[in-house]
Amino acid sequence: MIKGTLIPIGGNEDKGFEDDEIHRLDYIEEGILSHVVEEAGGIHANIVVIPTASSIPLEIGKNYTTAFSTLGCNNVEILDIRTKKDAETPQAISLIQKANCVMFSGGNQAKISKYIGNTSVHNILCDRYKNDSGFVIAGTSAGAMAMTNEMIAGGSSTKAFKKGAVIMRKGLNLIPEVIVDTHFIQRGRFGRISEAVAKFPDLVGIGLAEDTGLIIKNGNDCTVIGSGMAIVFDGSNLSHNNEKILKVGTPMTMTNLKIHVLANGDHYYIDTRQIKVLPIESPFV
Repeated sequence: MIKGTLIPIGGNEDKGFEDDEIHRLDYIEEGILSHVVEEAGGIHANIVVIPTASSIPLEIGKNYTTAFSTLGCNNVEILDIRTKKDAETPQAISLIQKANCVMFSGGNQAKISKYIGNTSVHNILCDRYKNDSGFVIAGTSAGAMAMTNEMIAGGSSTKAFKKGAVIMRKGLNLIPEVIVDTHFIQRGRFGRISEAVAKFPDLVGIGLAEDTGLIIKNGNDCTVIGSGMAIVFDGSNLSHNNEKILKVGTPMTMTNLKIHVLANGDHYYIDTRQIKVLPIESPFV
């Protein structure tokens, strides 16, 4: 059984930021970030931020240091990995071995798999996630998408439901049973995750809105946190799926695709594909 905890987060740009990346830092709302800190053991936890996905890692690192500090955290380190060699240094290995929580920033998820995949840092992350109770791996936007094995690496939302709208690569394989997409509602990514599920119908597709995340315990029990929605795509009972025979650019047909719209406090169980939602009369948590 998996002993660690994953916290994929959908990102958040709805804070009046400008268009250039330095002003839209995928800053995590205190509500989401406080969950990360709590799961890691509290404000004295050793937290390591990895801004590899970002094109401005130093600025992103400072931003997270400030964000965690506002919650009272006093043991926050930035691990700046820009090459595979960086992920093999004694300092990098030591930081990951001692961390209670590792936080991946947003940016380009392909950088995470390129520079961290199949390195000592990656191997330690996988081992500790599997065996260390209380160990947390969190990630926003690109950092969330890279947690999977079949990773969405890009694709056009405007070409939704046409074959070729999604680009797939290999991720860190922390949770191979799912495919994650982020900024899901805000960027209209319904079509590209549908194609991803059509490609891999045995996997569960999860679209996370901004300021929304999942706390995944034991690699199975997913609890929705934050102010938005988590959209679950279950293709296990597709009765028609023509993805394999179509030419790129051709509209797709999928029937009997099961979709759940979940909100704060709802649960989804990956192994049984079952849901547990709050009673209708329950107040918003």
